[in-house]
Amino acid sequence: MPRASSRALPRTLPLLTAAALVAACGPRAFTRGAYEDPNTIELLSDQFNENDLQLIAKKMTGSLLGAPVVQALPGRPVLVVGRVRNKTSEHIDTESLADKVRVELQRSGRFAFADAAAREQIAAEYDYQQSGMVAKETAKGPGAQVGADCVLTGQIASIVQEVGADKVVYYKMTMQLTDLRTGLITWTDEKELRKKFRKQSVGW
Repeated sequence: MPRASSRALPRTLPLLTAAALVAACGPRAFTRGAYEDPNTIELLSDQFNENDLQLIAKKMTGSLLGAPVVQALPGRPVLVVGRVRNKTSEHIDTESLADKVRVELQRSGRFAFADAAAREQIAAEYDYQQSGMVAKETAKGPGAQVGADCVLTGQIASIVQEVGADKVVYYKMTMQLTDLRTGLITWTDEKELRKKFRKQSVGW
């Protein structure tokens, strides 16, 4: 019996070694983490990230609120934050970008806001409240909404240059405020971002 076990031992070593290697090279999961300051700038990839979104929103809201033509508007104009078009070659959550701008503007108290995205839901709620299911003294209906005074729209474009191990990504965000009564653009501005990366080999 001892002889048999001693002969089997060398045969099992390669198997154990292979199993250990498979376990070491197998799928990994992020199981431990910690909260960080969301304003921390950290470039982990060459894609559009949350820092880009924050920098763009800060520039656009500051420029808009500081524009003399906007400061001269009477009262609290009703603003609709419209669509931000993505003209880059990568996926960018432009809805989150527009929401970030809207939140920053709303915090300023300078504008009142109408929600264009909720219009279908509002219309459906009107139908329900006018169906007889809701007490007449509390039912709401169409015809009393406040019309928007202006709409804020924008677009983001990019240029990517890659030579050898170097890559430069350039973003340009343009936004404009349009007076809905006249159709004239009353404010526009842009924010540029340029990021440079160097390709490195990634090992285990």
